Order: sequence, then C-alpha cells, then structure tokens
Amino acid sequence: MPTLKQITAALDEALRLADFEDDSHNGLQVANSGNVSRVCCGVDASLEFFKSAHELGADLCIVHHGISWGASLATITETNYEIVSFLMKNDMALYAAHLPLDAHPILGNNACIAAALGLTDVDGFCNYHGNSIGRKGRLPEPLTFDDLCGRVQTLTPGGAFHALSFGPRLVNTIGIVSGGAAGEVSQAIDAGLDCYITGEMNLQAYHAAKQGGMNVIAAGHYATERFGVKAVGDFLSRTFKLPCDFINFDLPW
Repeated sequence: MPTLKQITAALDEALRLADFEDDSHNGLQVANSGNVSRVCCGVDASLEFFKSAHELGADLCIVHHGISWGASLATITETNYEIVSFLMKNDMALYAAHLPLDAHPILGNNACIAAALGLTDVDGFCNYHGNSIGRKGRLPEPLTFDDLCGRVQTLTPGGAFHALSFGPRLVNTIGIVSGGAAGEVSQAIDAGLDCYITGEMNLQAYHAAKQGGMNVIAAGHYATERFGVKAVGDFLSRTFKLPCDFINFDLPW
C-alpha cells in the first residue's frame, strides 16, 4: 500500500507545482495518518463530495478547487470547520491542484479537451504569470462553428452552454482555457485563432469577442474542469495500482 507521502511527492513532481504562482495553495492541504488505499477525485472540495468519497471508502481526495486560497484558512469556522473536522474525523487527506492542473500538457483540463477534440499541432496558449495555462491547436478538418458546438456540447454534458458566433463560419484553429477564463478571450484574438473555448463568459468578454471577431464557446465552468481530475485519477491508478473513483455531480455551471 503506497503512503500519502509517496503519492503526494509523485503528484507534486508530475504537476510541477513549484512552477506556478497561484491563489490556491496547491498540493497537500489536509493530511491523514499516512496510508492510502483508495482515491476519489472531484472538481470541488465540497462537503457533499467528501461525504460521497467517504461512502466509497476513500482516504485521499483530489480536487481542482481546494479549500485553501490565500488567507481562507486563517480562521477555520463555519463551512471550513465542517469540512476540516469531517476529513480529520474520517482520516481523509485532501490534495488540490488548480493552475497546475489546467496547464499540464497531458493531464491538464485543456490538454484533455484538446485531445478529445482531436486537435493537432497542439501547443501552449494563454500566458499567466509566465506559464501557458491553456492549449491551442488545429482541427484535423475544418468544422462549421455549429458542428463544433455540437461536439463540445457532447464532451461537456450538463454545463451551462453558451455559443457566440462572432468569427469565421468555418473553424480551423482553437484555443482552450477551461473554467472561469472569460477575460483570456483577448489572448485568443491576439493569437489569430478562429474559436476560443472556455467555461463561462461575462459581459466584458462578450463585447471583446464581438469587437474582435472571435467565435466563443463557454461550455460550463464545472463541465470543462472534470477532465483533469479524471486524468489524475487514471495516472495514480496506473502508477500505484490504486482504485480511483471520479465523483461527478453534473453541476449546471
């Protein structure tokens, strides 16, 4: 049985945590007594998620959105108290990876979406504090924007889907930054891409996309960020021969 220390060391190295400037305190956020027999992965560190993981027998939980952001744990009260006390009572560890899991060229949310769309010539995209956190690439064959929307919607079921047809009718090149990355539409415009895929939009980004002639697909914050934690679970299952479950709530955001 692998130890928590062995697993977190492997994840820290694979995800290059030290390379990222992030509001999230990435890595191990809550420890357990030291051993791991089952892993559960999910997007958000919610009490609902932890209770579901406990029912499955998990002693390590891996999430994209953890509980430790900036000074968020300066006082452990209310929801944070409920979560921390539940984890400690049930000897469950919590590991979080935010920007490192967006950016990873294989395990990352954006790399997985690019692979699912069959993009070629895939490269880093969208600079944030010196790191490329997104991916960009080319479709094997051009698709109409409507057909591309259908493919993305199939990949992200349940998400709050919005499509802005402000660019070319035929799409060849795509940039992807999952989650709440509406503002990064400007980098897709600057890169001369045909379409930008993200999780959610806002009014300012809408106007930027329209003025910049950029097609945009916003397929849901939650829906576009299921990919990375699933991939991490597969990585741990291969590396440590551990049972790893993904818990999905199909949240409509």
